[in-house]
Amino acid sequence: MEPHERVQAACDFLLQSPPGEINDVLNDVRNIISDDNLLEEGVIPALKKYNLAQFITVEVPETNHQSIISEAARLEGEEQERWVDPRSKQSFAFDHITLEASDPQPFEPNEGSEPFRVALEKASLNYLLAHFHDGVTSVFASQAITNQFILQIVANKYNPTNFWSGRWRSEYIVDLNEHTVKGTMLVNVHYYEQGNVQLSTTHSISFSLPPAIVTASPESAGTKILALIESEEAKYQNSLNDTYHEMSEKTFKSLRRALPMTRSKLDWEKVLGYKLGAELSSSKGAFTPGS
Repeated sequence: MEPHERVQAACDFLLQSPPGEINDVLNDVRNIISDDNLLEEGVIPALKKYNLAQFITVEVPETNHQSIISEAARLEGEEQERWVDPRSKQSFAFDHITLEASDPQPFEPNEGSEPFRVALEKASLNYLLAHFHDGVTSVFASQAITNQFILQIVANKYNPTNFWSGRWRSEYIVDLNEHTVKGTMLVNVHYYEQGNVQLSTTHSISFSLPPAIVTASPESAGTKILALIESEEAKYQNSLNDTYHEMSEKTFKSLRRALPMTRSKLDWEKVLGYKLGAELSSSKGAFTPGS
């Protein structure tokens, strides 16, 4: 295999990395490339693509919170690529390999959009505390469309001791011009004890905002919009639970026999008795008088 083909194969593996396991995958593909310089040159674009798609979080400099790295966080019109944390009103550089932020600088938000963005952020933080374990949320004002906001949520749970990891991501486009909310929920779970099983689901929603919400104060509108989002996410969570139950009761059971080919249940006591009798018979056969 040519070097560029090995790099492409490594990138494909990286983009399919389960939650929290990309470093393990990177160490494994290093053996495929056998050239760290070539690996770094070819893999950085894949790491960047992975980080943006997976809503990788970063410790924001000089704050005690994290922010999401995504397309919505990319600061437009900059020669050097920079990312914005609306919550702390600053931008920063981001290293896609070390996952660290640096060079914080003040960021001036759009004054007209900021009151509603702050209200939506406050409501999303309250929602996060109520429903997500170690979750992170960021709310961005669209840099291209006035009165459009992007709300993102990500929550990770890594449990390598018990061989599983998982990630929840959701993104909502709140458009006050069209009076709509369009969202996507994504769930990835990897279970790898004595096997390798992955769950990857995507669910899209769309709903209209009642006039009473659109004309309400930013604080009231933000709270009511998050209540609608909470309802939609609860429905999706319940549908996943129902799917798991059906798989357990029907799908998995159809993959194995309910009874052996004899069409009768095994009598395990007799099986143990047969085994013990066989061992005794074997011992008797091996016994020689006078030994």
